[in-house]
This record gives sequence, structure tokens and C-alpha cells, in this order.
Amino acid sequence: MHVDEFLPHPPDKVWRALTEPELLAQWMMPGDFRLVVGHRYTMTAMAMPGTGFSGTIRAEVLAFEPERMLRVGWRDADPDSRSGADWTITWTLEGEGRGTRLFLVHEGFDPDNALQMRARSIMDGGWRSGVLRGLRAVLDRI
Repeated sequence: MHVDEFLPHPPDKVWRALTEPELLAQWMMPGDFRLVVGHRYTMTAMAMPGTGFSGTIRAEVLAFEPERMLRVGWRDADPDSRSGADWTITWTLEGEGRGTRLFLVHEGFDPDNALQMRARSIMDGGWRSGVLRGLRAVLDRI
């Protein structure tokens, strides 16, 4: 899934919201994020029984370029989960005028897995509405 969003804030401010744990927890999910490649951490969200998702994500920082790109791996923390979640989230920032063009790519969905396709549908709407709305609110406050 791909999201393209203009934010009326400079890239350094958007980068802070993506990478500072206390800000990230306000718009995404709480967790012990650190901007270090290889850092593994856990995030907690609501379980989604209809998709097989346990509600706990094991995440790992895979790569980053300061104020430009952040790539994180997400897996369902429950080894017995039926979701099969093994996804990659990549945020890319590009300065545009006085603001930032923020791109999100969420990949790794198995098109042959009905639960993952249901999760993809739910998350596509969630990224576009709730999550980005929360990010905008945090950016407006900092």
C-alpha cells in the first residue's frame, strides 16, 4: 500500500515526530523505539481477531537516512498468530516548499492470505485517516 501526504511542516520537524519515542507514541503506538539500525522493540495496538492479529508487533529498525527515510520491519509477536504479518514500513520525506511530502510504503502482504488481505484493507484506511490525522495533530503541537 502507498500513501502520499503533504504536511505543512519542514522535514526536520516531521523527522522528529517519526523518530522521537515520546512523539511517536502520541500518534502511532507506544513502544521502546530507538533510531539505531538493528534495534528491536515492541509496540502494542488493539488486537484484530478478524485478521488473526494479536495486537502486539515486534518491530526492528532496518535502515534510515536522517530527515529522509526510515524503514522498519513489523511482525506479529504471537508465534501462533494466524495473521502471518511480516511487513516492511518505509517512510520517505521530501521537502516541498515550506512543507514536507511524506510517502509511506507498507509492503509484504501475501495476496493469497485472506486474513492479510483483510488486514491490508483495514490498515489502508487506518493509515490514511486515523494515523496521519494523529501525526498532523502532533506536528501542530511541537
